[in-house]
Amino acid sequence: MANHRLRALFCWRKLTKRDWAIAFVGFTTIVFIYTLFFDYRTDQASSLDLSDNDVVDLTLLHNAEERGAFCLDGSSPGYHFKKGFGSGSSNWLLHIEGGGWCNTIESCSFRKTTALGSSNFMQRQVHFAGILSSDPSQNADFFNWNKVKIRYCDGASLAGHPESELKNGTRLFFRGQLIWEALMDELLSLGMSNAKQALLSGCSAGGLATLIHCDDFRDLMPKQATVKCLADASFFLEEQDVLGKRTMESFYHDVFHLQGVAKSLHKDCLSRVEPSKCLFPQEFIKSIRTPLFIVNPAYDFWQIRNILVPDASDPHNNWRQCKLNIHSCNPDQIEILHGFRNSLLKALSEFQQIEDRGMFINSCFVHCQTWAAETWHSFNSPRINNKTIAQSVGDWYFNRNAVKLTDCPYPCNPTCYNMDFTRG
Repeated sequence: MANHRLRALFCWRKLTKRDWAIAFVGFTTIVFIYTLFFDYRTDQASSLDLSDNDVVDLTLLHNAEERGAFCLDGSSPGYHFKKGFGSGSSNWLLHIEGGGWCNTIESCSFRKTTALGSSNFMQRQVHFAGILSSDPSQNADFFNWNKVKIRYCDGASLAGHPESELKNGTRLFFRGQLIWEALMDELLSLGMSNAKQALLSGCSAGGLATLIHCDDFRDLMPKQATVKCLADASFFLEEQDVLGKRTMESFYHDVFHLQGVAKSLHKDCLSRVEPSKCLFPQEFIKSIRTPLFIVNPAYDFWQIRNILVPDASDPHNNWRQCKLNIHSCNPDQIEILHGFRNSLLKALSEFQQIEDRGMFINSCFVHCQTWAAETWHSFNSPRINNKTIAQSVGDWYFNRNAVKLTDCPYPCNPTCYNMDFTRG
């Protein structure tokens, strides 16, 4: 079933305008990936906690209208909150949902008709798994913390500003920064202002939002609290594609100017490089003061599809099978993928030298890995040095061990969860 939907997605993509294909693929991939994990592994359901205990209701932001904190369509932003208990009752874990970006009026107008642009289309209940799970066997270090899943509905990694809204009847609200500020105020009023330990995390575009707001999150917490950040599958590379074009750079340039994100980005980066490049983590990560952990696959399928080999740079579909299943890549393509991995490692070379930084860079063909039990912590999760992502993050957060883990090149790691989009 999941694969039939994926095939429909690929056919639909061919009909879209090039200037917003990346945005659509970005957030649609995140939505469909949930289905893939649960459809493909139903025969291994024992690795998932599907009890009602981890089904959490949607809460709409209470003061959204007063604060002007709206989703793209003008509806109220939302979040899912599960109260902590026992030793975790004073600790907070926030996870920002992923879902790409929109870079044109057309793509944002489409996005506002989905759950990634309007709370009117959001699920009223979601299952907390992986880093959000309350099952200690799946989430030993954070299972009893206060946990919040922040829904993503602005299209600019919670960094848009209303000054950039067009007054021509399009009725698009670029309020990402206001959403962030209003959500933080509401969570502080629910007890986060007394946090003893806190972790801000996010996946994909939500991971980019985590990086953008990491230091602000630290500043909002009590000074004596232990506060750190975790970015999953969000180290988007400033790289040329296979035809030498800078597709992602052009895309981020459009997002930056359309939604006016400059005021949310690091000032030193804005003064040092062309401002829209400051959406790339490698340009601003050195400015982040707060302890930070990076989880990223070296063969991130989203980046391969949209940065390295976007459809427009593969007119003869030579890469089609490779992008669907890394096992279908020919030796020349694998060599190019290894080069992309090398670019990631080079971009992280200074980062890994910083004492309070941690990283888990595996060689899997996957995207987000922290919110699903299979990739976060289960009997068949990806491992480096026999450590799962959950164990590695826990070791880093609680200072049990320094964690600077880099996998060997594909296909060396038999524990990898490699996505296969050709199944059907």
